[in-house]
Amino acid sequence: MSEAPLPAAVVFDLDGTLVDTADDFIPVVQQLQAENGVAPIAPERIRQSVSNGARALVCLGLNLEPEDPLVEVHRLRLLELYERILGQHARLYPGMEQLLRRLEVQQIPWGIATNKPRAYTVPLLQTLGLAPGSVTCPDDVAQPKPHPEALWLACRQLDCEPVASVYVGDHRRDIDAGRAAGMRTVAAAYGYLEPGDDADAWGADALVRCSTEVEACLFPI
Repeated sequence: MSEAPLPAAVVFDLDGTLVDTADDFIPVVQQLQAENGVAPIAPERIRQSVSNGARALVCLGLNLEPEDPLVEVHRLRLLELYERILGQHARLYPGMEQLLRRLEVQQIPWGIATNKPRAYTVPLLQTLGLAPGSVTCPDDVAQPKPHPEALWLACRQLDCEPVASVYVGDHRRDIDAGRAAGMRTVAAAYGYLEPGDDADAWGADALVRCSTEVEACLFPI
């Protein structure tokens, strides 16, 4: 992306891209395992799966198949536990506070497009003191990512054209959504990647392996 112009707007995925929320989810999954008599798995394995959502965390933690009817029961319990500690351990990735300040100083609007429900997204942003110009969640669209609808909505709310904007995300569905929306894309390979997942294969316009590299990617010297 080094030859690209400065973005008209920047939209971020939330968990695993802008904010590291894994330390909220790890104890929640561990408690769910303890309640069900399941031996704990390595915290790093839980971290790798956070971007896949609550159902995936339940299946991982309790060794259930996605079609198991108990998954929904345990998903609701996981979310109940998560709501109790939401934001207590979450933090901006290194370099992100500086990047957001720079965007605001240069009057480049920024937003968030996430598959995290609004009921959990808004309290998390409030806890972290973040005030993006746009927040799009699954509640706001008919089709969540990887469909581009959330990104089109974000760009409308930020009053910018998708083709002039950038989407940053840590999952293939983020890059698929960004490309389908007509945006430039940055793959956040420092995020929550499953074992064996290869961010180089996602087809992003740029890839960063450390969160502190995102600023230089968006603002090349």
